Amino acid sequence: MQREFTLQYWIDDDWYVGKLMEVPGVFSQGETLEELEENIRDAYTLMICLS
Repeated sequence: MQREFTLQYWIDDDWYVGKLMEVPGVFSQGETLEELEENIRDAYTLMICLS
């Protein structure tokens, strides 16, 4: 089952920083927007595997 979430992101000191709006506590960063998207997926996967 595939879910869709809203990624809110901003640039801080040349890094893309973001969070999932629907999932409190899932934050990540990346040097590019693509890297941020990959990292936020990893953070979400880790969170659901540990819960």
